[in-house]
Amino acid sequence: MLPLVLLAAAGLLAQTPDAVRARYTKYEHRIPMRDGKRLFTAVYVPKDSGQSYPFLIQRTPYSVAPYGVDRYRAGLGPSEPFAQEGFIFVYQDVRGRYQSEGTFIEMTPHQDRKRTPADVDESSDTWDTLEWLVKHIPNNSGKAGIWGISYPGFYAAAGMIDAHPALVAASPQAPIADLYMGDDAYHNGVLWLAHNFGFYGGFKPHREPTLPDPNAPRFEFNTPDGYEFYLRRLGNLGDSNEKHFRNENVYWDDTVKHPSYDGFWQARNLASHIRNTPPAVMTVGGWFDAEDLAGPLRIFRQTEKNSTTRANTLVMGPWSHGGWARGDGDRLSHVRFHSKTAAWYRENVEFPFFRYHLKDKDDPKLPKALVFETGTNLWRRFDAWPPANAAARTLYFRAGGKLSFEAPPDTEAFDQYLSDPNKPAPFVAYTINRMPGDYMVEDQRHASVHPDVLVYESEVLADDITIAGPVSPDLYVSTTGSDADFVVKLIDVYPDDYPDNDQDPLRMGGYQQLVRGEPFRAKYRRSFEKPEPLTPGQRTRIEFAMPDVCHTFRHGHRIMVQVQSSWFPLADRNPQKFMDIPKARPADFQKATHSVFRQTGAASGVRVGQIQ
Repeated sequence: MLPLVLLAAAGLLAQTPDAVRARYTKYEHRIPMRDGKRLFTAVYVPKDSGQSYPFLIQRTPYSVAPYGVDRYRAGLGPSEPFAQEGFIFVYQDVRGRYQSEGTFIEMTPHQDRKRTPADVDESSDTWDTLEWLVKHIPNNSGKAGIWGISYPGFYAAAGMIDAHPALVAASPQAPIADLYMGDDAYHNGVLWLAHNFGFYGGFKPHREPTLPDPNAPRFEFNTPDGYEFYLRRLGNLGDSNEKHFRNENVYWDDTVKHPSYDGFWQARNLASHIRNTPPAVMTVGGWFDAEDLAGPLRIFRQTEKNSTTRANTLVMGPWSHGGWARGDGDRLSHVRFHSKTAAWYRENVEFPFFRYHLKDKDDPKLPKALVFETGTNLWRRFDAWPPANAAARTLYFRAGGKLSFEAPPDTEAFDQYLSDPNKPAPFVAYTINRMPGDYMVEDQRHASVHPDVLVYESEVLADDITIAGPVSPDLYVSTTGSDADFVVKLIDVYPDDYPDNDQDPLRMGGYQQLVRGEPFRAKYRRSFEKPEPLTPGQRTRIEFAMPDVCHTFRHGHRIMVQVQSSWFPLADRNPQKFMDIPKARPADFQKATHSVFRQTGAASGVRVGQIQ
C-alpha cells in the first residue's frame, strides 16, 4: 500500500515536465458522480488533434499532484513509450482524498446491487468518470484502459467490474484483493505489524479538499532498531493509536481492533465480487512482493473462474512491490536474475497489451500465464495457472533434520522447541523499523542457528527440481499453551562454492534464499471468523496454502524448510495463550513448548506442485 505515484514515474527516465508540456495540454476537471460528489481529475490531452486517442486512466488515493493547469507531471502512463505513442492520460483523486469531495473509505466495499444514486463504490465511480470523459473530452476514440499499482491496482480491479462499455482493457498490478487474507493487513490471522504501523505513520485521514502537505511529518521511531521499538516501546496494540497517533488514525485503529475475519474485513474482499468483467485483463504481480503478492493471484483466479472477459492474463516476475515499473529488474537484494526483467516487461508486455487493445496494433499474443521461473531465471509461458502438469508431491520432515519426498515410518516421532514471545526470532539479520521491500529473498542463515527454529534439509540435489503453484504446509503439532503461531519457510540453499556477486560483500556460498514464507495463527485453524483455543498437549493438524511460486532448485543446491513460532517484528507476537491479542499485556506473553510430529498418520511436511 505504499504510495506509488512517484514509483510509476520513475520508469519514465526520458521524460520531464517540459517534455510533457511540449506534447500535451493539461486540463483539470471536477467530475460529478451520481451522488453529487465531484472527483478531481487531471487530464493530459495530446496537442496533435489530427487523430483520436483512447483514454488511459489511473485512480489513486496518493494524490495526482502537481495541481494547477500550468504544472505538469514528469512522466505520463506506465512507461515512456506510452507518452510517445499518444493517449489521453487521466489521473483522478479517489473520493475523499486530496482535491476530491466525499468520504474516503479504506478499500471501499463493493455493492453488487445499486438501488439509489447514494449507492456508490469504486466500480460506479469509475463508470461515472468514463461516462463524463467520453462525452466531454474532445478527440477521444471511445476506448479506455485503466491501470494502477498497489492501492491504484485495487481501483483498477474494482473499476473493471460491471465496466463502462468504453473500458476495454484493465491491468490491476499488485492489487489489494482481500485486505485481511494475505495482502497488507493480516496473513493467516497474523498482523503484518511492521508494515502496517510503518504505513499508517504516513497515511492518515485528512479533510477534503486539501493539497498535499510537503512538510507533513512522518512518525518518528526515535531508534533505528525496529526490534527494540516493537518489543519494548510500541506497547499494547489496543492502546497504540492513542499512544503513538493521538487517536488520529482510524485506519490503524480499524486494523488492530479487527483481528478476526469479521464483517469489517469480509466487506473488503473485492475478489469475491470479481465477475462480469468485460475488459481484457492483464493482472501483474511480483514473486517477491512483500505487500500484495496474494492479491494478483486471487484477482487472476477469480477473473478466470467467474468472468467472460476478452482475455485474461497473469504476469508474474521476480520483483518486489511495483519493481516492474522502475529500474532494470536484474536483481533483488543479493539475488541476481541475469537479465533486465522489468525493462523487458515494460517494452514487450505492458506497452503492447494496451496498444493492442486500445489501438488495435500488433497483437502481443500473450499466454494465459507469463511467469518468471526463479532459479533458472527464465520466462515461462503456460496455458493455465497453476500449470496443468504440476504433480502434487510432499516434502516430509524426517529424523535428524532431514527433508525428503519419502514419507516417514510408523514410529512415533516429533521435534520440539521452546518459544519465548519475549525473545522472538527476528525476521531479518539486521535492524530496521519498517518492512524492507526485499525481505522475501533474504538470507536465512541467521534463523537456521536460532534455538527456536526447526530446520529440515534435503540431500544435495542430483537434478533440478522445479515447482509451480501454491506451497502448502501440512503440520501436525501440539503445544503446552492454548494458542501458537507456526511460521513455515521454504528455502533454496546455495552450494558452498557458489560464486560471489561483484561489489557485494556478502559471501554467497551457502546462501539460504527465502523462496516462500508465511505464518499461521493456530486458533484460526478451523475458521478465521471464530477462533478456537488449542488444548495443551493435544495433537492437532494445521493446513494452509502460501502464495504461489515458480522456482527451480538447481542441481548441487539443497531444499530447506524452517519452522518457527515468531517472525518479529514483521509479524505481531502471539502471547501463546488464547485471548484477544490486541488487549494482551506484558504478563500475558508466556513461554510454550511446541512439538512438530513426523510419523505415519501425522507426517508433517510441505506440499508442492512439481513440473518437468
